[in-house]
Formats: sequence, structure tokens, C-alpha cells
Amino acid sequence: MLAALRKILRLDAGKRIAPRPRRYFVRARYDAALTTENNRRHWANADGLSANAANSPEVRRILRNRARYEVANNSYARGIVLTLANDCIGTGPRLQMLSPDRTSNGIVEKEFARWAVAVGLADRLRTMRMAKAEDGEAFAVFTSNPMLESPVKLDLKLIEADQVCTPDFRLVSQTNMVDGIAFDDFGNAVAYHVLKAHPGGTNLRFGFSYDTIPARSVLHYFRTDRPGQSRGIPELTPALPLFAMLRDYTLATLDAAKAAAYFAGILYTDAPPNGEADSIEPMDTIELERNMLMTMPGGWKMGQIHAEQPASTYAEFKREVLNEIARCLNMPFNVAAGNSSGYNYASGRLDHQVYFKAIRVEQSFLGAHILDRLFAAWVREAVLVEGLLPQSMRMLSADWSHQWFWDGHEHVDPLKEANAQATRLSNHTTTLAEEYAKRGRDWEMELRQRAKEAALMNELGLVPAETPAPNPDQVAVIDEAGVTDE
Repeated sequence: MLAALRKILRLDAGKRIAPRPRRYFVRARYDAALTTENNRRHWANADGLSANAANSPEVRRILRNRARYEVANNSYARGIVLTLANDCIGTGPRLQMLSPDRTSNGIVEKEFARWAVAVGLADRLRTMRMAKAEDGEAFAVFTSNPMLESPVKLDLKLIEADQVCTPDFRLVSQTNMVDGIAFDDFGNAVAYHVLKAHPGGTNLRFGFSYDTIPARSVLHYFRTDRPGQSRGIPELTPALPLFAMLRDYTLATLDAAKAAAYFAGILYTDAPPNGEADSIEPMDTIELERNMLMTMPGGWKMGQIHAEQPASTYAEFKREVLNEIARCLNMPFNVAAGNSSGYNYASGRLDHQVYFKAIRVEQSFLGAHILDRLFAAWVREAVLVEGLLPQSMRMLSADWSHQWFWDGHEHVDPLKEANAQATRLSNHTTTLAEEYAKRGRDWEMELRQRAKEAALMNELGLVPAETPAPNPDQVAVIDEAGVTDE
């Protein structure tokens, strides 16, 4: 028996025993971290790519092209982008100098305003804001324009995102290069590689030749959504599938309505196959005339096509989709749709609070990252122009502290807002500077203008109308949310 046992052991020694497959289990306390058969396909595209890897040049190119296509062909997309640019930029920013020398402040503000009109600063900023929504980013390069009708020849040349790239493959190997932007070891942009011609243009004379522009001469306007992100993606990215869905549903609803409006039908017979019915050609068509009777082939009947499309829910579906589209831009539905029929006074004020706050945040970003750099470049040019600025402002110790004013937002009910403003001023919960700033006005200039008007009225013997005290019955009640109502 021992010999038989040794024989069995020797036979099994040469065989390989297949290892059992190891199973890995994810132990998690969060339902969202579990992968089940129900959510596997939904989360299939979730990845762990870095910000720059996720926003690769090809991905950004596809998103830009699709966003531009929707804005060019979708009326809602076009209106949303235009409204966003107009509300954010308005008629353009206005400079207010804050140095103690009021005379010098007025001269600097006047000269900068004259240069801003000559260069079309408001138009450039609106174009950059639209490009940020469509393309995800906008570039502006400082240039010198001798034809500019201003003593300061500084100009802005807008560059589309397609032109900022890395056309030389020898530069791709550099670790601090991200699609046309060179960074130093601290993450600061050092230079931009800009194609001399647009890659989608018709001018092939330049090919893929490019210029290397120092970062101090380039304004890069985009929103950083993730740490380490170097290039922007369109702000309309989450809404692109919704725009396509809305257009498809609109066309399908229109086709169903047209089918119901037309006298379209089909011929059918109750006779069995090979029964007593005249033979006709399959899929043949018959032209119908209005107000005319016609006969059918023997054994055949005509049935009209009925539209089964639920057109009654079209308006509600359209509203919900537009509401979801506008949400990624912090824009209320009535602004995106251009329709406030379903709003009352309080709901309109509440929805606009989030929108106006988003605009203030955007204007603050523009002032700190775009306008301040632009003003500094203008100052470097202006101090070199003889006789343009006061001598005190051309010295190294000059005080260039300033702030930016933007257009204010008109109130839905001016009477209620005026009463609320009078109440805040009377109980000292606000200041004239703050109230004028809400309207985009400089309080010192407004008071000086008001003093001139009052002096002229006294000179002409006109009695200024006294400002009536606010009516207690009409004084607006300001709740915690900032909504004014009677």
C-alpha cells in the first residue's frame, strides 16, 4: 500500500495545479463609490486624468467647433451668449483714480477714456467674453498701432484659441510646455507660441510658422475649473447635448404637426390576401386636390395619418431644457428664454440675485487679471508722451491706485427701489458711494454735477423741486434675501 501511495505522489508531482482566480472587492461606505450592474454604464466615461490631460488639444478642438456651431445656428444659444456679454461688459469699464490729487485724477481718467474709445475697448471686451463662452478662452496681444487716433499707440490684437498651439514637435518634449504655453518651474506663464495664420483660414502663405510672444505682452482670459488647468474649455460644454436635444425635439414636433395639418393618408383593405380587391402598385402615391372628391380602387379604403407626437407637452419640455441649459451659466430662465410671463416681482428679483452676483464676480476677475494689466501697459506708454499727463503722475512716486466702474442694472420697479434707497440712507445702512456704485456712477462726479445744476438753477431764478419724503405706505420692505416688495 505504501508503494501505491508513493506512485500516486510521483505522478501528481509533475502536474501544475492551476491557481484559483483572485477576486478584488471594493469596500466602501459610500453608495456612489460602488460599481453595480445598474450604474456601470453610466460611470463608464469617468476617468482620473489630470486637468491638462482631460482638456487635451483634440478634446478642446471638438468642443470649440461644436459650441461655435450651436451659437451660429441655434437662436437660443446665440441670444444667451450675446446677453451674457452685454450684461457683463455693458458699455465698457470706467476708470476712477483714487490718488489725493483730484486734478491729476481727472486728467488721467479723461485720457484713458479717450484711448479706450479710440481702441474700441468695450467691443474688444465683449468679443473676449463671447469667446470665453464659446471657445473657453480668449487671447489678446499688446501691439503698437501707429494709425490709432490717440497719443498712446497701444493697441490690442485679439487671437483665437486655435492659433495658440505647439506646432513644433521639438517643443512637445519640454516638460513645462502645455499646448503652446511655456511655464517656468513655479507655474508662471513665460511665453506663448502663436501661429501667424489661423489653421482653419484660407491664407496658407504662413503655413505653420509661429511667433513666440513673451507672457507680459499676452492677456489670457479663461476660467480655471481645476487646479493645474492651463487652457479653458467652452462654458457651454455641459449644455451642448441639451441644445442638440432641444433642436431635435423641436423638429420632430414640427414634423408631427405638419403631418396632422396635411391631408396625408394610406390605402388599406380588409380583404384577405389574394381576395376580391383591385391590384395596385405597392408604395405608389396619389396626388390629392383640395375640395375634390375621389374614388378608391375596388376593395380599398383611405385612412388619414394621425400624429401621435405629444405636442401638448412641448412647451413644458422646452422650458425645462432651457432652464437646465442656463443653469451652467448662472443665468435665470427668463433671461435665457427672453420670456418673463411666468414671473412675478419677487420671483424675478430672487432669480436675478444669483445672476447679478455671478456678473459681479466676472467683472472683478476682469478688473484684476485683464484691466489692471492693460492699465499698467497704458501707463508705461502714457508717461513717455510729453505733455499728456501731469508731471506729478510721471514720477516714480506717483500714486496710481484706482478702481473700475461698470454699468449698473436697472431695477424692475424704480419707485420701490427709490423708496428702499431712501430708507437705507435715512437709517445709515448705506452710503452715497455704495448707492452710486450700484448704478456704475462715481459719487463725487455726480455730486459735483448736481451742485453745478443747483447753482445754475439759482442763477436763473428757478426753484429746485424739493425731494418728497418717502411715503410710509410705499416704503419697500427689505427681507433677509434682499427682495423688495410692498
